[in-house]
Formats: sequence, structure tokens, C-alpha cells
Amino acid sequence: MPLVIEETNIPEVKLIIGKRFHDERGFFTETYKQSDYLELGIPNFVQDNLSESHRGVIRGLHWQASPYGQGKLVSCLQGSILDVAVDIRQNSPTFGLHVAITLTENDTQSLWVPEGFAHGFQALEDQTRVHYKVTNYWHQNYERSLDSLDTKLGIEWEPMNVLRNAKDSSAPKIDEIIF
Repeated sequence: MPLVIEETNIPEVKLIIGKRFHDERGFFTETYKQSDYLELGIPNFVQDNLSESHRGVIRGLHWQASPYGQGKLVSCLQGSILDVAVDIRQNSPTFGLHVAITLTENDTQSLWVPEGFAHGFQALEDQTRVHYKVTNYWHQNYERSLDSLDTKLGIEWEPMNVLRNAKDSSAPKIDEIIF
């Protein structure tokens, strides 16, 4: 099935749009086809994850350090999210810049977040369900976090009661991260 790729302000982060086929029964879409993604240069996935969040929850910004870096393909199955990828590649011309895309249950969009980016999202509705595929397994000793509310990042989270866990609330700011 042909995928539409939209570039973002950071070329490595891609918005991928699938096609829906509608008829009197509803719709059909392919959510993942390995050959299509490999053709786009996106590596194989090893694991799928699903989370559910209440309105206002911010999960992230997270990444896995080398040699266990992860690429993520993120979709919203229920509700809506503000999905964010921050470039944390030290020598990148876009270091510290971010991509922010709203993903909803009503679209066929996914955000490709390659290795070298911190990822997080804010649930914009109650019972928001996010599905993401990853290219590498999680390793506790290589898990890293970045303060999602660091004003230097310039992320415009939706104004609402924000809820973060203790780990995310105490994560370092971009100027404090150690590679």
C-alpha cells in the first residue's frame, strides 16, 4: 500500500500517512508492512508497546543510549496526543530542536522517530492509547530522560493540568544531559 511521507523541520523525523479504504462496513488500512518501511530506510522492529494515559499526562522525553538506541514508530489508537521528538545528537545542526505533531485516533498518521532523538507525548484526552513499535529492546542501564518542561526546548505543550511521573519530573535539562 503506498505510504505518503511528509517531511518535518528535522529531515530524519518523518510523518508517515497510510491510506484508508472506506465502504459501507467501515474502513480498512494496513498499519504496518515491512517491505514498505524497509524501502523508506526504516529498520525492522523487535517489539510493540501500548500505553494508556489520562488527559494531561506527559510521558517522556525518553531515549536509549548507545549501543541500545531505539527508533520508534508512534501511532495514536484512541484519543489524541501531541507527539514530540527532540534531536539529542551532539554534533547535529538541529541539536536541541524538536518536531511536534498531533496524532489522533481519526487519522492514519504515524511519526517515525529515529535513534538519536528523545521522544515523548502529551495525552490530549482521557483514555488515550498510544501504540509504538521499537527497533531495539529496552535496557534499563541505557535508559535516559530529558526534562519535557525545559523551557529551552521551546515545546508548546497544551495548557492543562500536567501529570508526570517522578523520574520524568526530575530528568535533566538539555544543558545538563551527559552522553
